[in-house]
Amino acid sequence: MKAKLYCVLAFLVGLTAASVFSAQQNKPPKAGTARFGDPTSTAQHLQDYIYGVVKKVEKDKLVLDKTEFGDDQPFRLEPKTKYVYDGNPGKLQDLKTGDKVFVQIKRDKKTGDMIARRVVTGVPSGGAP
Repeated sequence: MKAKLYCVLAFLVGLTAASVFSAQQNKPPKAGTARFGDPTSTAQHLQDYIYGVVKKVEKDKLVLDKTEFGDDQPFRLEPKTKYVYDGNPGKLQDLKTGDKVFVQIKRDKKTGDMIARRVVTGVPSGGAP
């Protein structure tokens, strides 16, 4: 009788340990960058863009905070720079301090400056801008 009781007790302990172990392995993976979340699941069409918060807007320069390059990162603006606001064409005047933006850049080969090709802000209507 005691042997059966010990067998049942050992079985229950083993079952409990297995369920605890499997629950630990089923936790979702922690994002590599907690600041921006998991980049593979959100805003996939903006993967190659640089995220930042507008600090200063000038006629020929945009300065962003909180970029992957650090704070006070300048981007040169050109007449060919495109602006997208809420999924629609926008203007430089649409940008305000504190706006969260994504910037598609190209580098100037001579100076190394980052030139903004496209600035996206607002809530996209879906798809690529």
